[in-house]
Amino acid sequence: MSNFILANEPAIRILGFVSVLSLMALWEILATRRPQTLKRLARWPGNLGIVVLDTLAVRLLFPLAAVGAAIYASEHGWGLLNLVSMPGWVTVVLAILVLDLAIYFQHRIFHAVPWLWRLHRMHHADLEFDVTTGLRFHPFEILLSMAIKMAVVVVIGAPALAVVVFEVLLNATSLFNHGNVRLPQRVDRWLRLLLVTPDMHRVHHSAIQRETDSNFGFSVPWWDRLFGTYRAQPEKGHLGMTIGIEDFRSEHDLRLDQLLIQPFRHTERRPKSIVWKNSER
Repeated sequence: MSNFILANEPAIRILGFVSVLSLMALWEILATRRPQTLKRLARWPGNLGIVVLDTLAVRLLFPLAAVGAAIYASEHGWGLLNLVSMPGWVTVVLAILVLDLAIYFQHRIFHAVPWLWRLHRMHHADLEFDVTTGLRFHPFEILLSMAIKMAVVVVIGAPALAVVVFEVLLNATSLFNHGNVRLPQRVDRWLRLLLVTPDMHRVHHSAIQRETDSNFGFSVPWWDRLFGTYRAQPEKGHLGMTIGIEDFRSEHDLRLDQLLIQPFRHTERRPKSIVWKNSER
């Protein structure tokens, strides 16, 4: 099975991406959580265009990406997991958990460091919250994130299979938890013990900074609960909350060219300490 996954990694990633994106887009039509004032035609070209540029940039600068780093580390015996003997499935699970924890802390750092926030804020500047928001990351952030991920892969000695599974899961959960979809409250309450749900992650996209600086997890909610950054609900409710950033509120800011130059536009300075304080529970 592992050999099949590694041999067909590109096809599996593309199939997973298209399938989850399509299912979430359909779900948003059938069970919408929040009414949207902006039409998809105003937002989706920029959001979908940016993911195409991200993919091209990663393939150009990191042809083998994190999977290649994992194979190279394994061949040379690098990394902590390559120094200990344990069942293969345990190694895979441990590697996935450590990679997810690394993404959590990376996300917090991107909120805390001003020049990193300038890259990351493009993701938060979307004026609506739906499945395409989960694709909206500046190419510079994507490239830096890939470099960090490759470094973590080498340090821990993550198996190539774990990297493939992690990246497929991360992509799928990002599309899921950015979905403008409605879940019964009881289902959401139980599901967010295992996964970051759309209602949980939507709080993170609030225009109120103390809410933006909470719920950093992409896949699992455990890190937010463990490190005190979990916030259950937005103070104005999911229907009353404002999505986005105060400095970027026009449809003009949603264009692809404006997304690309956004990190270089001067706006407010964010205080750096708030993300390291415990959020209200």
